[in-house]
Amino acid sequence: MTTTPSRPVAAVSVRGRAPIRTLDASHAEAILRHLLALGERDRYLRFGYAAQDEHIRRYVQGLRFGIDEVFGIFNRRLELIAMAHLAYMVVPGRGSDSAEFGVSVSAHARGRGYGQQLFDRAVVHARNHGVRYLYIHALSENAPMLRIARKAGATVVQQAGESECHLALPPADFESTVGELLQEEAARANYGLKALWQAVRRAWRRLVRWVVRRPAGHG
Repeated sequence: MTTTPSRPVAAVSVRGRAPIRTLDASHAEAILRHLLALGERDRYLRFGYAAQDEHIRRYVQGLRFGIDEVFGIFNRRLELIAMAHLAYMVVPGRGSDSAEFGVSVSAHARGRGYGQQLFDRAVVHARNHGVRYLYIHALSENAPMLRIARKAGATVVQQAGESECHLALPPADFESTVGELLQEEAARANYGLKALWQAVRRAWRRLVRWVVRRPAGHG
């Protein structure tokens, strides 16, 4: 067993280059498409085993919207290209002061810092909801995830090819509370604009098809 020492966690910035939206049950199909599009290697790193399509479907069906938090980044076509799952570790009668983090990024969207941004977003939300400890279970070969954890100051314990990261979170403050509110509102507005643009494009394509099919001589 190998333990990587770490410094105490610092406040995590809520600023991000990509609009990150909280997802709900209405986004389940988008989540499923995103995860099913992951390659074999990416599925292995995300879930810790060779997840087949049926495993992924069961995972999406089991998401506890309204209890856990799911965050996502959409591209211009409203395709989900990155998502994070913040799962609360509930103790009966005591609620939860800890949560587990998992993240996935589409292959074509790598190298843009989306995993780090989703982690930062999840940390701020967890702080604002009274979570004191954040856990990340990852394969020891999952270098990007371990870099994110170590950068945040997590203690990383490695054993038998797996790593468990423990991160103590500071309590919420004014910056984390207001920052999360502003980021969520900005993400919703961005999503709305993308949805409007997609609707305009669909209407334009329908109009073009109608004009092309319209018989000549009709004015």
